[in-house]
Amino acid sequence: MLGGIAEGVTTIHNYSTGADCQSTLACMAALGARIERVDGKVLIHGGALSEPGEPLDAGNSGSTIRMLSGILAAQGFVSRIGGDESLSKRPMDRIIRPLKEMGAHIEGHSLAGRGGSFPPLTIHGRTLHGIDYTLPMASAQVKSCVLLAGLFAAGDTIVREPIRTRDHTEIALQEFGADIEVHQRVIKLAAGAQLTGREVVVPGDLSSAAFFLVAALLMPDANLVIHNVGLNPTRSSLLDFLAGVGASIKVIDVKQSGGELIGSLRIRASKIKGGVIEGALTAALIDEIPALAILGAASSGGLVVKDAAELRVKETDRIAEIESNLKRMGVEIETAADGFRIPGGQKFHAAEIDSAGDHRIAMAFAVAALAADGPCTILGAESAGVSFPEFFSTLREIAH
Repeated sequence: MLGGIAEGVTTIHNYSTGADCQSTLACMAALGARIERVDGKVLIHGGALSEPGEPLDAGNSGSTIRMLSGILAAQGFVSRIGGDESLSKRPMDRIIRPLKEMGAHIEGHSLAGRGGSFPPLTIHGRTLHGIDYTLPMASAQVKSCVLLAGLFAAGDTIVREPIRTRDHTEIALQEFGADIEVHQRVIKLAAGAQLTGREVVVPGDLSSAAFFLVAALLMPDANLVIHNVGLNPTRSSLLDFLAGVGASIKVIDVKQSGGELIGSLRIRASKIKGGVIEGALTAALIDEIPALAILGAASSGGLVVKDAAELRVKETDRIAEIESNLKRMGVEIETAADGFRIPGGQKFHAAEIDSAGDHRIAMAFAVAALAADGPCTILGAESAGVSFPEFFSTLREIAH
């Protein structure tokens, strides 16, 4: 997105093959950015965006629709953006409210039995003004949406977070030339940013690596090294949590690229004692909770997750899907509106798993299947391609 609005060419190395990232590329191309693929690199020729000839398709990607809406709100044209059936059920008021405070005109759709606005969105581009906005809930997507809108706004834009969330957007904005200041949980973006294209190396995704971390911790005698993983401090809470519950994890070969820390991880099979995820830790680990639920069931002390109501409005109701599939495998779980409790010391039994089309559910229960007492079938396993098309081939490669 930044490459598409920056002057000059942005070259991205190690661009994800996941469907979500391909949806973002397709949206930027539809908005007039010229995109090339050369020797495994993605080149984006940026500049002023133009009105798309048809509705933009964000596919399954909540990140794409929420973040790109901030940019679209400030353009001099009308645009429409939607996605697949799952995305069409994800709430958008959380971005519509601050964007309207900035002067945007956005129309969403209603869903029977649910309040609020949902995709597809119709966005009438307007001149925006900066705001001082306090996030009502911790959300890196909403924070990023407001900051991206702030790039085009008259006056400075300030975002205040109740809990610190992932700061990839702040780092990227600074790398591309924006004047941005971060003081604890307050981010200030100065008006009038002039972004310039740059060369970017994307580190391996720690959320994707989480499934292999859990697999290695569960499998007897496992010894796994994962190279070139992003170790951004706002993401590495996963490693802190795992180390705290007894995981043998060593970080090696740490370096920095494009403002982001990168390193390799060595993981060995370990006896996990279980733990509690709540408060700020829940916000930090929200995408890793499906994988950690599997680890919790196999741990000695089990896992308790609190303050995770956000899981109810992800690609699926992830609390419900975790509960349903664990019970299919004979694993006990108690759920609440905002979390669950899984007793430890449990065994996984062979079962038919339903991913419900959710990539993280499919991958988490593929790891559970490794530890099961017989073969398991995962319905909708292809949904892993949303974020990690190579997941099953990689799992097959390391699992023998």
